[in-house]
Amino acid sequence: MGRRLGWLAVGLVAFGLAGDAAAFPYVVRSGETVAAIAERMYGRVELERVVVVANGLTGRRGSVLVAGQRLEIPAVGYHKVLPGDTWSSVAEEKLGDAKRGDVLAHVNDSQGWRRPEVGREIVVPYNLRYVADRGDSTQSLAYRFLARRDAAWVVASYNRLDRALLRQGEVVLVPLSDLTLTAAGRDAALTAGALIRSEGGGAARDAQLHAESEVPRLVLDVRHGRYIEAVARGSALLASSGLSQPQIAAVQRELTEAYAALDATGLATAACAAWQRADPQAVLDPVQHSPKILAACVAEVTPEEPDPAGVVTEPIDPVDGGAR
Repeated sequence: MGRRLGWLAVGLVAFGLAGDAAAFPYVVRSGETVAAIAERMYGRVELERVVVVANGLTGRRGSVLVAGQRLEIPAVGYHKVLPGDTWSSVAEEKLGDAKRGDVLAHVNDSQGWRRPEVGREIVVPYNLRYVADRGDSTQSLAYRFLARRDAAWVVASYNRLDRALLRQGEVVLVPLSDLTLTAAGRDAALTAGALIRSEGGGAARDAQLHAESEVPRLVLDVRHGRYIEAVARGSALLASSGLSQPQIAAVQRELTEAYAALDATGLATAACAAWQRADPQAVLDPVQHSPKILAACVAEVTPEEPDPAGVVTEPIDPVDGGAR
């Protein structure tokens, strides 16, 4: 009886308090099972176990639920990095503990000692509350929910544990970041308002991940003299919106060179101004940059030639020893 009450308490506490409140409510339809819901929401039936634990459905895996029953569907949240943000400060605000900054950085393919890029949309894990059973350990939870035993350090660090073996009845949090929703799942989240609350449900993050693969191609286009292709690629990236400031700077830097090479001086000037706006520390090296680029970057942006980023800024003064 005590065990059942423990699970019920976990299920009730989970509603509205997981991660960045990106989890959303779902009303069970007639004849639906937990497995069917997991398949519909995530496209992965194995995530049935996540739904089971999040809702305290012990012993209900594969069973038919009651029509009209309300469930919580775990989902990640998102946060757009602001000036001054660190992994620790975001972790304290979104995950309840600054010490979880290292894990937050890890799930976003970074390291805790590096500052997150301003404008970057990062994933905020869902906090899955789990009541340990006899024999559970950080390794077994890592394997069960994170698909890797060597991710045991994530469970240990997240919960400040100095031991691998868990005590029966002990409550631990497992940070889940691999909860990508299907189209049906996104529709259900939108209906519940979850994606609206979580800064667009990762739309900016998708654009930023796409840019990570496209910016190197843009650089190659410019280096190999494919300036028309570079302009098309760079313009498409900027049109997608949601890019981080360093990504905008990288694109505008390459567009400055491409436009200058095509003798489109006005556009080169506007691109250079936008480059400076995105990267105020950018400097020009007269040794590395052509006279055309230097001339474009010291010219004034006229009203007929607006800044592609929407803001006209002061031009960069050419000085020695800088990046491109």
